[in-house]
Amino acid sequence: MKVIEVRDLVKKYGNFTAVNSISFEVYEGELFGFLGPNGAGKSTTINMLSTLSRPTSGHATVNGYDVVREPDAVRQSLGLIFQDPSLDERLTGWENMRFHALLYNVPGPVFEQRAEELLEMVELTDKARALVRTYSGGMRRRLEIARGLLHHPAVLFLDEPTLGLDPQTRLHIWEYLINLRSQEGLTMFLTTHYMEEAENADRIAIIDHGDIIALDTPAGLKSLVGGDIIGVRTENNALAAAKLAEAYGVEPRTGPEGQLLIETVHGDQFIPQIVSTLANSETPVPVQSIDLRRPTLEDVFIKLTGRAIREEEANARDQMRGHLGRRR
Repeated sequence: MKVIEVRDLVKKYGNFTAVNSISFEVYEGELFGFLGPNGAGKSTTINMLSTLSRPTSGHATVNGYDVVREPDAVRQSLGLIFQDPSLDERLTGWENMRFHALLYNVPGPVFEQRAEELLEMVELTDKARALVRTYSGGMRRRLEIARGLLHHPAVLFLDEPTLGLDPQTRLHIWEYLINLRSQEGLTMFLTTHYMEEAENADRIAIIDHGDIIALDTPAGLKSLVGGDIIGVRTENNALAAAKLAEAYGVEPRTGPEGQLLIETVHGDQFIPQIVSTLANSETPVPVQSIDLRRPTLEDVFIKLTGRAIREEEANARDQMRGHLGRRR
């Protein structure tokens, strides 16, 4: 069953197109990932699906309700974990939960039981009566997740849920999310630019400059790259790339850290040939290091866009600020 259905969805800010006629579906119980750099259109899409922003054109439904014509029903159908903190630091964890229950008309007895269950699930029972301003970043994010599930939403939107958290806390948050998914049978819609987080998704849509450029399972996306990835560092990468292209018909590309990346099957057998070719040519190119690994989602993004996701984050954020600044 389709919990989210999107057809030709567009969002424009003046002459700037933030989301460009995208279409996709999310199915019941699925963890669906939106992967792309900051400014690619991920949060803009979530804002439209959660009725926080009106689409310029196109059609979208959440839990069968139209996001434009039936916004109240859509809001009742979803939980939303914002990219930015949204808790009231002057209230306790329990009071934040209670305020959310009032907004969603959760009856008192139902709230009491549900809040206790969720706070226990995210291991915040002992901190429920403490002011949120005393919470760590990870504790606040866990409280936001519990709060977002309080009214039994059909789908939980997670907009960069671990942004700004340290790696250990990010790992713990994901342990809670995966546990919640299994216990609640929840549909989740995740936006992220962390490759390792996107690996948790059943399917991933890669979005770049407002366009969905690929949509598949993580394994399906990585199959676009090839069997193995060889990373080579030399004293002259340009010359090395030209020699390898001439000798083997490969097209080395530059990786995010300046190394040459070569896609091939049976990479372990190809490595000795690379070293021999570069070392024994008329103009030898010394190899500084060489490694072999399986493709990652970062490799997929580079193959599809020619850029690493990390390289795009600051540029995309600055571009968005520029466009919004000109609107003022």
